[in-house]
Amino acid sequence: MPELPEVETVARGLQISVAGRRILSVTLRKTDFIDDPGAIERELPGRTIAKVERFGKFMLLRLIPSANASQPQPGEGAASPSSQALLVHLGMTGNLAPHFAGQPLEKHTHVMFALDDGRELRYTDARRFGRMAYLADETLTQELQRFGAEPLLVSEKEFAERIRGSKARIKALLLDQRVLRGVGNIYADESLWAAGIHPAKPGEKLTLQESATLRRALQKILQKAIVMRGSSIADFVDAEGRSGDYQRHHKAYGREGEKCRRCGRNIRRIIVAGRSSHFCPGCQRAPRKAELSGRKTKRRARVRTSKR
Repeated sequence: MPELPEVETVARGLQISVAGRRILSVTLRKTDFIDDPGAIERELPGRTIAKVERFGKFMLLRLIPSANASQPQPGEGAASPSSQALLVHLGMTGNLAPHFAGQPLEKHTHVMFALDDGRELRYTDARRFGRMAYLADETLTQELQRFGAEPLLVSEKEFAERIRGSKARIKALLLDQRVLRGVGNIYADESLWAAGIHPAKPGEKLTLQESATLRRALQKILQKAIVMRGSSIADFVDAEGRSGDYQRHHKAYGREGEKCRRCGRNIRRIIVAGRSSHFCPGCQRAPRKAELSGRKTKRRARVRTSKR
């Protein structure tokens, strides 16, 4: 599933290619991944795509009524974001990209937005695990408020508060979109390896120094992955059909049984919070049983003390 760097890569490509274009018409085929197909058919024709931006793992195509706004030039997207947007989640196999209207439709093309320059913005998705929704005003605000902090912008203080204030395991916290929006399995594993933190360690057991180190590692890795257009593990491509390149630089994710590039121990894979987690047993020491048992261990200690 595309994570922050992959979605950022697609959003930047679309910002260059379709920002400022007016949507002339909408054609829907299969719609089981669309919140309200009727709203998209009714509301999008005649609107201009003011800006394409990423929000967590989502893309937001900010929309403005063409009659009430000056037309930005393609690629500029200079208009202020409105309170109306098309929200798009690519799921596992989704792709949103512009095509010339005369090009044959690829298999699994489910949505076509005809643009005012003779192209179509097409959404394809073989497995249809994505999501598409037209959201406006309070509905849009409420949707975005469900998500946590932006990993690339979160301060050291806020990051520490969000991570160290929970008993959940650190891998689960990094994946929790209510804590940080946009991080997934790949970059959680990579950042934990870089910071030398075991994925099963409870968030509340991280020291302030470990929290700061993890934040720096996460931001550095995400920024590098964006520069390299993300990781193409299966069939991810950007808005121009190009694969990412960051998968060549993975240190932990997907490297089970291979040598750690820091200490030489074999990378292992375990399940943490229901997700596969790749880590180095040499560099990322497992938490002590006392750390994992938390209050139960403390309670037993108090009982033993009272009996004495």
